[in-house]
Amino acid sequence: MAEKTFQFPTYFKLLLIIITTLGKIVTAEEISAVENISDKLRNDTESLWKVSRDFGNIVHEVPAMVFHPASVDDIANLIKSSYSSPVPFAIAARGQGHSTGGQAMARDGVVVDMAALRRERKKKGVGGISIDVYGEYVDVGGEQLWIDVLNETVENGVAPISWTDYLYLSVGGTLSNAGISGQSFRYGPQISNVLEMDVVTGKGDLITCSKQKNSELFHAVLGGLGQFGVITRARISLHPAPTKVKWIRLLYSDFSAFTRDQERLISIKALDYLEGNLLMHQGPINNWRSSFFPLSDHLRIATLITKHKILYCLELSKYYYHHQSQENVNKEIEELLEGMGNIPGFYYEKHVSYVEFLNRVRSGELWLQSQGLWEVPHPWLNLFIPKSQIMQFNSGVFRGIIFKRNITTGPVLVYPMNRSKWDDKMSASIPDEDVFYTVGFLHSTGFDKWNEFDAENKEILKFCSDNGIKVKQYLAQHSTQEEWKNHFGDNKWKVFVERKNQFDPRMILSPGQKIFNNNNLQ
Repeated sequence: MAEKTFQFPTYFKLLLIIITTLGKIVTAEEISAVENISDKLRNDTESLWKVSRDFGNIVHEVPAMVFHPASVDDIANLIKSSYSSPVPFAIAARGQGHSTGGQAMARDGVVVDMAALRRERKKKGVGGISIDVYGEYVDVGGEQLWIDVLNETVENGVAPISWTDYLYLSVGGTLSNAGISGQSFRYGPQISNVLEMDVVTGKGDLITCSKQKNSELFHAVLGGLGQFGVITRARISLHPAPTKVKWIRLLYSDFSAFTRDQERLISIKALDYLEGNLLMHQGPINNWRSSFFPLSDHLRIATLITKHKILYCLELSKYYYHHQSQENVNKEIEELLEGMGNIPGFYYEKHVSYVEFLNRVRSGELWLQSQGLWEVPHPWLNLFIPKSQIMQFNSGVFRGIIFKRNITTGPVLVYPMNRSKWDDKMSASIPDEDVFYTVGFLHSTGFDKWNEFDAENKEILKFCSDNGIKVKQYLAQHSTQEEWKNHFGDNKWKVFVERKNQFDPRMILSPGQKIFNNNNLQ
């Protein structure tokens, strides 16, 4: 498959047809002739191959060109050239390419490599990260990485309060989806912490927007899957940065006790982070996301897994500051955990720095890279499940499909969120219930095995459909417009289409999402 993929760029070097319709052919040479962008276009094999794959390493879509912007104006000029063309060409902005289903690809179109803008700004000494003098917000280029935002802000004693578990992602990328992790129950997803943005729309217009100014664009873009514009700047709210984190894991054999304790804990403002995951006999005690359990306890934990088949691990954290004593934090947590339904004798804790905690996944990534296990297929499935149906999901999926197939070895996340922390005006689609669960199957596999996990994912979705579980996919991978309509629901889909007509009427942006590719807005 890889050899065939590499043949496509050679073909495009000779002909480079971007779109053909009504007898009109728009070639890469014609795009290159557009003023101010011709020197930023690449069509060499290496450039094309790099953006024709993503973290998922399953979908491969080769563009006609890769665009390396040196400024925001370059991005605007590119989009304007498509919008004003008799036959527009597709454009996809690519941050880190951490999607798993080709969402940031543009077959036969142009991929905007946002990392090039980050490199250009760094070369010019323009960081792309600027903190307000009062420490109330930070202005960040959409091409910037969250790890750099963390390091820059913490140095000044402040930081955003909502993060993703993995920080080597672009700001524009996570805000185009939602940006979730264990802080979301209390502080909302990352999109709920944005004050203002600069966005280049599908018409090539650079517009500043917020809840007060151009609010329709603001709400459309946040969670909008790249359909309405390219985020070139985001203003993120800041708060005093904690210095230390008390990090705890508890084990459960009873799923009802596990979810009951999770739901109680997210209902009070006592913790800063809460997630959960599954421990199963076919997977390791520790996984690449963090090595938490001491080696001396692995046998004890393995014995429990053998007995119960599945264990549920509750992970929680409390942030604290220099002026707070560790003793007082320990006492507060001890009181908070009284009466919990976890298994006695399996309590694990660490005290780590704030930065170490937020960047906890990085060490696992580096180890996988060293073993050649990072750039492999990742057939991930991420779901939002209503609270009222999570017990049914556990029995049918965790203890049914997953246990029966016996192939899941990667992390399986399960933790609740509060709907009140989300803004329904934004494009992100979530369940209607006040509390819903995030479930993530973070599979890694060989190139000859990913189909097995894909089949498992499809069986999980079919189980939900057959049993009336009102699941919403996060980082969705729908392939038809009808599936997207069902994803958003009638009312939200209507608004989504209206916004598409307003901000990207020629359907230029983010074709890899497969929402409007048939050029038929309904």
